[in-house]
Amino acid sequence: MNIPFLDNWLKRREPGPVTSPLAEALDRDPVGVGELLAECELLRARADRSGVALDDTPRSLQELDQLPPRWRDDPEELPWVGNDAGLYLGTVIVRNVPGARWHVWPDSGPVVRLASGREIQVVEAGLDWAMTGSPELSQVYAEASEH
Repeated sequence: MNIPFLDNWLKRREPGPVTSPLAEALDRDPVGVGELLAECELLRARADRSGVALDDTPRSLQELDQLPPRWRDDPEELPWVGNDAGLYLGTVIVRNVPGARWHVWPDSGPVVRLASGREIQVVEAGLDWAMTGSPELSQVYAEASEH
């Protein structure tokens, strides 16, 4: 029996690299994607209301660590603040640690890859920080800057 769509479905494709649109964009325009990841609009608005200037420096991470975690009172906002905190942490690392750069895995999203090859799951760290306060963002930065 000849069923064209089934024939196509059964044909094996040559294995190739799996990429995501974000990974492809990062390859084409690393500066532009870095700027996009650095937006962190919700976190920046929260920090601004609390008098903390997010200037992409390690000191700003210390100041974020000192903010009262009022976002924990809103279960809908919590993951967004955590995601932004992770992206902001990654931005600070990429902009201040020599050789650090963004890398995107198709199945797990953006990470920061250090010059040593070590990868930091910054979004995961940001979510943990937003939910529990640990690890502190400044601590993650300090560990990244040592490698």
